[in-house]
Amino acid sequence: MHLYGTMAINAAGHLEIGGCDCTELAQHFGTPLYVLDESEFRHRCRILRDSLAKECPGSEVVFAGKSLLVAALCRILAQENLGLDVVSGGELYTALQSGFPAHRIFMHGNNKSQSELRMALESGVGRIVVDNFLELDQLAQLARAQHRTADILLRVTPGIEAHTHAYVKTGQVDSKFGFTMENGQALAAAKRALSLPNINLMGFHCHIGSQIFELEPFQDAAVALAELVAQTRDLTGQVLPELDLGGGFGIRYHDQERPPALDGYASAIRAGLSQACAKHSLPFPRVIIEPGRAISGEAGTTLYSVGSIKEIPAVRTYLSVDGGMGDNPRTALYGAKYSALIANRADQEPDTLVSVAGKYCESGDMLIWDVQLAAPRPGDILAVFCTGAYNYSMASNYNRLPRPAMVLVCDGEADLIVRRETYADVMANDIIPKRLAPENKACRAG
Repeated sequence: MHLYGTMAINAAGHLEIGGCDCTELAQHFGTPLYVLDESEFRHRCRILRDSLAKECPGSEVVFAGKSLLVAALCRILAQENLGLDVVSGGELYTALQSGFPAHRIFMHGNNKSQSELRMALESGVGRIVVDNFLELDQLAQLARAQHRTADILLRVTPGIEAHTHAYVKTGQVDSKFGFTMENGQALAAAKRALSLPNINLMGFHCHIGSQIFELEPFQDAAVALAELVAQTRDLTGQVLPELDLGGGFGIRYHDQERPPALDGYASAIRAGLSQACAKHSLPFPRVIIEPGRAISGEAGTTLYSVGSIKEIPAVRTYLSVDGGMGDNPRTALYGAKYSALIANRADQEPDTLVSVAGKYCESGDMLIWDVQLAAPRPGDILAVFCTGAYNYSMASNYNRLPRPAMVLVCDGEADLIVRRETYADVMANDIIPKRLAPENKACRAG
């Protein structure tokens, strides 16, 4: 069994993360419980930041907040000198309220509302990544009204097919995101942006997909964007200084997966850009990458309490836990695969094949199909690994279940950074109209 980050098995045979006993964490904070390994999170920030700085001086690593965004994490990212990519007014609000420097925020989104664009302009975000012509014109009007200049990147689709799940491919021609390069739309958008007052076009952005294990697609994307810069120069006479290659770097969810070393992405991007810049006589650009999962994914673990265990002879044994698709929808959405162990008996050999089911009222509410665990018993604590990305951020109140708490662990200390929701929290926005008072007549049906 592969252990992640600061994980260890202590003298009691329990799983530890950040020097904290997972059994004690479950007892103190309850389950389900998101556990974030602060040291591992910071370590991965530094690998990506330092390797990119070495290969591409003047570069910037921008954390993709959609993977995991809470106030405490914003503080850590600021301390690690990373930027922050947000995709909504809610994410931007979280970053600003946490004190994250606005000039290091990149505002994304394929359908930003006018209020979100105003919020981005008024707060002084560093870059607004423009997705379509309507947004480009709206942003120019809003910036003019505020007597501001918006520094922007244009999101483009370079037509690169990455080997990943269809739902997380974003770089191909047929995509809801960005201006298409293949049909000349991206070049036309660049020309339009350069003609608009109050708009300062800094460069291009692309994102080719998520959970990608090959380096070549990122190299190909770098070459494609450099060629677009050359085409823009030839058409307009202007050389754009920035290229944002997005994220999508894969992580190891289970023992069968072999992602490249984190520092390999920077060298691949460097190689592609160096070749393309030499070919087109371009200066080497300022490079930006936007990892999310690659930083937060392996740093996160979710602890569950084991409930019922149901054996169907000659078919399968179902182990049910007190969470499921409400706190981790990725198995239901993408067929995601995870590894796990019994945290309170982590030193015991996994000898029982089970499938881990959630408690939600859906047949598809499965966390793991077919995993070997040390003979599980009701009351055990199950640790599911690599849940730091797209679990909390995609969590829901389906079946009116409260969302879990989150703790940050480091050097034997555990700090609550997201409190557990209550039933009252789940109902907090419900309103019963006065006309539904018991003494009033019911609305006529039909």
